[in-house]
Amino acid sequence: MKIPYLTAPVPSTEIPAGIPFIIGNELAERFSYYGMRAVLVVFMTQYLMDADGRFAPMTSTEAQAYFHLFVSITYFTPLLGALLADGLWGKYRTIMSLSIVYCLGLFCLALDNTRTGLLVGQALIALGAGGIKPCVSAHVGDQFGSGNRHLLGKVFSWFYLTINLGAFIAMLLVPWLLKTQGAPVAFLVPGLLMLSATLLFWSGRYRFVHIPPTGMNFVREALSGEGLRILGRLSGIYLFIAMFWALFDQNSSSWVLQAQHMDRRIFGIEILPSQIQAANPLLIVLLIPLFHRYIYPELGKHTSLGYLNKITIGLFITFLSFVLIAFIQLRIDAGFPPNIAWQLLAYLLLTSAEVMVSITCLEFSYTQAPKSMKSLVMSLYMAAVALGNLFTSAVNFFIGNPDGSSDLAGAGYFWFFAALMLATAVGFVWYSRHYQEQTYLQEEVKPGGNDF
Repeated sequence: MKIPYLTAPVPSTEIPAGIPFIIGNELAERFSYYGMRAVLVVFMTQYLMDADGRFAPMTSTEAQAYFHLFVSITYFTPLLGALLADGLWGKYRTIMSLSIVYCLGLFCLALDNTRTGLLVGQALIALGAGGIKPCVSAHVGDQFGSGNRHLLGKVFSWFYLTINLGAFIAMLLVPWLLKTQGAPVAFLVPGLLMLSATLLFWSGRYRFVHIPPTGMNFVREALSGEGLRILGRLSGIYLFIAMFWALFDQNSSSWVLQAQHMDRRIFGIEILPSQIQAANPLLIVLLIPLFHRYIYPELGKHTSLGYLNKITIGLFITFLSFVLIAFIQLRIDAGFPPNIAWQLLAYLLLTSAEVMVSITCLEFSYTQAPKSMKSLVMSLYMAAVALGNLFTSAVNFFIGNPDGSSDLAGAGYFWFFAALMLATAVGFVWYSRHYQEQTYLQEEVKPGGNDF
């Protein structure tokens, strides 16, 4: 006899039973995504082939533009995933279905190293990886009721920690696989990890809370006066967050290309340019407990540390990280390649900003979303990532010349983005003072209910 799924959180003061399955799935899935993403720019500029098997690489400016366009599309497709999850299929069925599409995209990259294979593979990955993004993070929050809501922030931190642990391992391993084993193996390994992530998520189906889709009620609530006001207020927040992502995701593009011109020896060991990205997830693993145990309590003694104040501080730190990157580029432009340790210091600043902006905004988005619109609001947050990367992609397409040169070369490129970030941070200070927070969480099942 088939066991019915749970449809509401069970009263509890403990961590929900389904959380380990979601965390394990996220670890393997993020390995797949960030492993694939870590080598994309290097693959496009050094390994890409034509239909006859000859090397046909892109220029660095073209590769940066296409990379950020791919990331942008990956963060626009969450809207489709949200509509399927909240309106039609529910989060679990949506995650399972689109995970299969995701696997096919990674296997396509492994089998075809031409521009056609790149296009088809990235399209499937953008649909699959993007479509599940708002569903997985909202699915985490759905497991909690009023009795254990105090653990929500801790679990979202674990969730983010897991993302970065998977990314850290992938950013060290997959670039090495690309260099030593070639592109097919470098993309095959993330594909196999994504397949294992899908199977693990399926195995936890009877431990999860499955919030049923609300059909037309979801549409009516989203289009109601109150729903539109909530979406409008949050969209204002996300427009500022978009500029954060326009800068942050350059650690996988312009920062990697900068690292190619630096002294990359650390303790006598030379690091590959694309491996430098592993500094970000490693620092996340170290900084999350440091922020929660020491930095946040210390800052709390001097100022109110609500969601929006944390984000504000993070935006200003992002500005400082790009100021440092611009100074590094000035040295490179002058013919004096600095040691990669200077870029690692910039990673420390950027990752500190990520802790204060990204993790905070993840929890903030879930709590501010009405109960039937959790995935939709999460998809709006993802759209901020998309918008930021679309902006960076457009800048790179605009400044690129047919001969491979750039109209915004050298340090000027980084100063441009630093100035935009400073203006964004100042604007966010003003906007956040007018935002009124309101928290929405799922209701628990009543004792004695028959949800099993």
